[in-house]
Amino acid sequence: MITAGDFRNGVTFEEDGNVMQVIEFQHVKPGKGAAFVRTKTKNVLTGAVVEKSYNPTAKFPTAYIERKDMEYSYTDGELYYFMDQETYEQVPVSPADVGDNFKFVKENMVCTILSYKGKVFGVEPPFFVDLEVTQTEPGVKGDTATNTLKPATLETGAEIRVPLFINEGDKVRIDTRTGEYMQRA
Repeated sequence: MITAGDFRNGVTFEEDGNVMQVIEFQHVKPGKGAAFVRTKTKNVLTGAVVEKSYNPTAKFPTAYIERKDMEYSYTDGELYYFMDQETYEQVPVSPADVGDNFKFVKENMVCTILSYKGKVFGVEPPFFVDLEVTQTEPGVKGDTATNTLKPATLETGAEIRVPLFINEGDKVRIDTRTGEYMQRA
């Protein structure tokens, strides 16, 4: 059991049959009246975000989220398939559960699969990936005085902004959490 007074970012708990994850929290002690905890929580199964206030002594059962590293195998157009590296079992995941930052993942990369009681609700790609630039315009010599960026297409089809000195065929490191260019790989 966890009390609302113990809420921290990332804590998961069960409320009314739903699994909720704390995104933001704030302990409020008004000058008049009782203290309360103002939170912004996300339903991990549906993705709905709700703002709600709780009494700090309110108790909730703790929800344990299973995190498992699995290798991305392939997609058949409808589902993404991940392989358990210990049992070699294939786990299908719907496109709604993979997230926007999955565009930086290519086959055979290891991702973290998030599940609750056997139901997969999220996929976390590695924080940093090295990908090849397949299409970008060449940089103009002498045009490096400012910190300008140009569009580039990566081998996974994702589009990002890179510095002018990056050319086709170069490998670049991408932060998948922000989708930004980090450095040349």
